[in-house]
Amino acid sequence: MTDSQRALPAPGILYALLAYGSWGLLPLYWKLFGNTPAVQVLSHRIVWSAVFLIAVLVIQRRMDEFGKLWRSPRLLVTLLTSATLLSCNWGIYIYGVNAERVVETSLGYFINPLFSVLLGCVFLGERLNRWQIFAVVLAAMGVANFIIDLGQVPWIAFALAVSFGLYGLLRKIAAVQPMAGLAIETLLITPIALGFILYWQAAGTGQFGNSLPLTLLFIGCGVITSMPLLWFNNAAKRLPLTTLGFMQYMAPTLQLLLGVFLFQEPFTRTHLISFSLIWIALAVYSTNAFLKTRRSP
Repeated sequence: MTDSQRALPAPGILYALLAYGSWGLLPLYWKLFGNTPAVQVLSHRIVWSAVFLIAVLVIQRRMDEFGKLWRSPRLLVTLLTSATLLSCNWGIYIYGVNAERVVETSLGYFINPLFSVLLGCVFLGERLNRWQIFAVVLAAMGVANFIIDLGQVPWIAFALAVSFGLYGLLRKIAAVQPMAGLAIETLLITPIALGFILYWQAAGTGQFGNSLPLTLLFIGCGVITSMPLLWFNNAAKRLPLTTLGFMQYMAPTLQLLLGVFLFQEPFTRTHLISFSLIWIALAVYSTNAFLKTRRSP
């Protein structure tokens, strides 16, 4: 192995830190919108993300990828479905942050990897070994403890895990380039989002243009949505999947820390037990995945 090959992971680690770090700190951005309705923030996020992603594809001269996808009706149907799931995920996350339930949103993204394992087992015929089964059972115990002790279903966490897990499943089946695929997804639902924005503006309830800071925040939704994806794509090209798998927990960990220490959300004994079970489950699952990769030729 040459020195240049050894140095290759360094930028990959940096890109991964930027991607997962920015995703983990997103609650700080959504909090800036104050009492702005989540659906209005979501609509602007969709529209400005579409604008930004198309601009990136034009600059990178990758519109041919975009054109090929646009000419495939079957892929368009799949991407429209995945776009709906992604929009639900984005909207629920924004709502959860501004409803002061950041801790619960972090729970959803901790559960998500293990939910994705179950989806792979059910829909893709993937088999779980005994350690993976153990991890899933531990996570289920953590969620059950939350429901039994607090007497409520963490619906935001469930909705985030399910919507993003199903989104990932569809994107795996579709097998399209991440950047072009996301551009198509956002563009497919942009007419609906734009229609809502124009209606709110005409009715006088739209907040776009009310103040320069808020307007810039709306436009910035496209940047803060798309840049982490660009960083993630660069990280994925340079790092092993197992390394990315370990680092993905950085985002919900940061969200949890923000919720508890900055936003002063409650973190009770029940939260501690539930999160501990899920953290152990993730440690078991990630270690097992790492060892399987090391044993592979």
